[in-house]
Order: sequence, then C-alpha cells, then structure tokens
Amino acid sequence: MEIHLDSDIFDIVDCNKKTVEARLNDEKRRKLKKGDKIVFLRRPDDIDKIEAIIEDLEYYNDFEEMVKHYSINELYLPNYTKEDFLKLLERFYTKLDEEKYGVVAIKFRKI
Repeated sequence: MEIHLDSDIFDIVDCNKKTVEARLNDEKRRKLKKGDKIVFLRRPDDIDKIEAIIEDLEYYNDFEEMVKHYSINELYLPNYTKEDFLKLLERFYTKLDEEKYGVVAIKFRKI
C-alpha cells in the first residue's frame, strides 16, 4: 500500500521520529495486516519513497480517542500539540466519516 505524505512529514518518517500513521479505517485500510509492507511517498511528485513494515494496527472510534494513546512525536511534528493535530485531521476527514469507519493507528518500522 502507498501512503502519500507532505514533505515535512516524510522527513520525520525518514529519520525514524514518526512511527504511527493515523487514518480512517475505510475499505482500503481494512485490508492491512500486521507484517504488510507500506510505501510512503513524498508529495507532490511522489519520487522519493520510504519502505516500512506494519508492526501493529490499533483501532479506535475516532481520532480524539486515538491521540490519547500516543505522544505527538509518534504522530506528527514535535512543535505541534495534539489539539493542533486533531484540527489538521478535520481538513481531511469529516466527523461523519469517523463515525462510519472508525480510525486506525498504523504502527510501523522503517526498513
């Protein structure tokens, strides 16, 4: 599976600081299994890539519940708060989508 990341997020994955990717648990993510390989691609050109292995998948009702279980460093840029991160996620995902699908924390290890 490919996951597209903005350049600043790609960089913190590349240096092993970010170890959890937060996503809706939609049809695409429901196919993921522990041990699967994922490929992170740097936006906008998707030329740079990082390969990783899924170490675990943890499921939550919504992003607010999920962020309680991780440090901001595991999820996002260190100069942000968990509240900032939740506001950012609102740009991509609606509350209706969270209610419909739930969310998944994809814990990964760069290979």
